[in-house]
Amino acid sequence: MKALAVYQCRLASDPNCFTEIDLDQPQLGARDLLIRVKAISVNPVDYKVRASIVEKQSTPRILGWDAAGVVEQVGEAVQLFKPGDEVYYAGSLIRPGSNSEYQAVDERIVGRKPTNLSFEEAAALPLTTITAWEALFERLAIEPSKTAKNQASHVLIIGGAGGVGSIAIQLAKQVAGLQVIATASRPETIEWCQKMGADYCISHREKKDELAKLDIQEVDYILCFNDTDGHWKSMAEVIKPQGKICSIVETAQPLDLNLIKNKSATFVWELMFTKSMYATEDIQSQHDLLNQTAELIEQNVLKTTMTQSLGSLNAANLAKAHTQLESGKTIGKLVLSGIDS
Repeated sequence: MKALAVYQCRLASDPNCFTEIDLDQPQLGARDLLIRVKAISVNPVDYKVRASIVEKQSTPRILGWDAAGVVEQVGEAVQLFKPGDEVYYAGSLIRPGSNSEYQAVDERIVGRKPTNLSFEEAAALPLTTITAWEALFERLAIEPSKTAKNQASHVLIIGGAGGVGSIAIQLAKQVAGLQVIATASRPETIEWCQKMGADYCISHREKKDELAKLDIQEVDYILCFNDTDGHWKSMAEVIKPQGKICSIVETAQPLDLNLIKNKSATFVWELMFTKSMYATEDIQSQHDLLNQTAELIEQNVLKTTMTQSLGSLNAANLAKAHTQLESGKTIGKLVLSGIDS
């Protein structure tokens, strides 16, 4: 099978950033699906992992953690899918990724593709949807329904126009019924956040003053999808006593948790790869939530966050996607179709 590999980190502008190679099809574990990849999307984890490959590798590293495709074969203990099923998934950080013609993936982290989306539109969703869903409904323990408590509560989403922010706004508003405040700075990102369902948009900085303009003094929940270090002091300022903060962005230095001590506030991390990396007992919850998301999309409650297709999956187009994502100005999600046969 064809695949795009990294042997050592190179700049995305380098024509040798990705190498086209031929590999044997992956061997299946008992609960694995062999999926023919029809479309992929890119995420910050892609270029972060690429940047971490400092030493030249003897074994090629296949990146990519967002895809949609068709089940070709199933492992001997597979229960949830059959050959021919159309699926979408994010895969596992510790297994070969989706920048390839075929991929082996544990069925428990795979969902059925929404029937009203193309493969490209579906590929934009899995990683960010799992991240946002787990952050909201597991880490922050928010009820995934429009309860009276939710409708009276505010969630501040830092980085609303990015991939995770785009679906988090929808889940927070359309599923949980929260009052959603998103940070955005450019006219086009403000417009996008509003399109996704944000009630209010404020600038990334001076959050206390920005919220005061809305007659909001503090918020019940915060989702941080950008620069945890840079936003930490302002998050501590505006979180309510006994409120909850969840971040997905690693820090360069230890956080001063004393800033939220007197408020008895909660801080928690979210990494959507945790369940697949550690084979946790609740790993199949990712299959379940992707199926729930498919239903919500088919009911027109949620919509794809795809904003741009960069063509078929080849070395040049993948490098272009990494370059664009590294700029930090991408709105929604970038996708590519599968590898040309």
